[in-house]
Amino acid sequence: MKIYKLHLTVLAFLICVTAPTMLLAQAPMTLHDCMAYAVDNSLKVKMQELTTDDARLARRDAILNAFTPGIDAGASAQMSFGRTIDPETNTYVTTATFSNNYSVSGGIYIFNGFSAVNNIRISKTSLSMGADREKLAEDELCLATMQAYYNVVYYQKLVTILEDQVETANSALTLAVRQEELGQKGYADVVEMEAELASREYQLVNARNMHNDALITLKDLMFWPMDQELVIDVSMADKDFVSILTPENETDGIVEYARENMPSVAIARKSMQVAGDDLKTAKWRFAPSLYLSGGWSTGYYTYPGQEGYVPLPFWNQMTNNQGEWVGVSLSFPIYNRLGNLSNLRRKRNAYTRTSLEYRQKQREIESEVRRAVQDRDGAAAAFRQAERRATVQEESYHLCLKQYEQGLISALEFQTASDNWLNAKSIKLDALLKYYIKCSVVNYYNGIDYIEQ
Repeated sequence: MKIYKLHLTVLAFLICVTAPTMLLAQAPMTLHDCMAYAVDNSLKVKMQELTTDDARLARRDAILNAFTPGIDAGASAQMSFGRTIDPETNTYVTTATFSNNYSVSGGIYIFNGFSAVNNIRISKTSLSMGADREKLAEDELCLATMQAYYNVVYYQKLVTILEDQVETANSALTLAVRQEELGQKGYADVVEMEAELASREYQLVNARNMHNDALITLKDLMFWPMDQELVIDVSMADKDFVSILTPENETDGIVEYARENMPSVAIARKSMQVAGDDLKTAKWRFAPSLYLSGGWSTGYYTYPGQEGYVPLPFWNQMTNNQGEWVGVSLSFPIYNRLGNLSNLRRKRNAYTRTSLEYRQKQREIESEVRRAVQDRDGAAAAFRQAERRATVQEESYHLCLKQYEQGLISALEFQTASDNWLNAKSIKLDALLKYYIKCSVVNYYNGIDYIEQ
């Protein structure tokens, strides 16, 4: 009895542990869930995070180099034979000598052409650029995931439509066979309905293949395990359509916001700032530099090969032989094979180039925003027209279906009506999903991240 209860306890524990995982695996993932999963698991985003961490370390090093001295400590031991200088009398002696020296030294630039200050500014800007590059990588990944997600939705809904078409064609074929048996239709009508069914089944197989291919693309972008099932939510394809039109003055506002706040523009602007600080550093390389240094040293020595010599104790020598120094050095750049001039010219060219790239990026963003707004409004108009066409084609199809069942039209005319309705429904679905994407792009340029929409 105890063993039976133990087995029940273990079984209950396993069910409690595995049930949440099973439910989570079976729950359809929304677009937001897919984008969040892609961002959390993207190797490209993780690599950019490491690059940003390197920039963070560079900023810390720049601050330490500017405000803290460099300090070195050393120790040495030397055994010499033959003629050497006696540290005590400062004269040459011929004997074996053992010396042990210790030193600590440090130095810091008091002035080096504001190079340290410019390095701090460059490292700070580079760190900010790293954050912008992270955000840009996440945004690009979210947009690619969104497009792949809607492709899966499109083909999954198309498979559903074609399954209904196959069922309808199969019913029509059954009816045609029955009518042939009753003498109401000929064998040619049955053959045409068989061809219609075969055509629909082919389209269904092709749509399923396209759906599987789109699903693999989505899994790849999300870094989802390829051997695990991915179920997504397709309910957005059944939602009511809401058209959003942007007045011209609001479009100008979106343009102004995007020109200043988009990650790509921010990266171009900060690249120009870094180039400007590099140019300042290159100009100040013609100025003199002032360096402050100081140190402390001591040592111990003895003559192991000299008879009758009794060295002072180690700690006494360490105290007696101490020495300190402080120095200030001033250096002037006079001639280094025109290296400073060449470096100055390269930095000036780099600053000019990044300035032009920044202006070009602003121009591109403005064009992208206006094109995005125009594409969204055009997609809204296209959907309304596709919806109207699908409604008319659906009504025409049902009328033709009744007429075909009554023997008033041929199978070819019925097949034409069926094709028109199928095309109208697929075009309507495609127009709706394109409209969703265009809306998301406009919202992104207006300051709403893809993952927050």
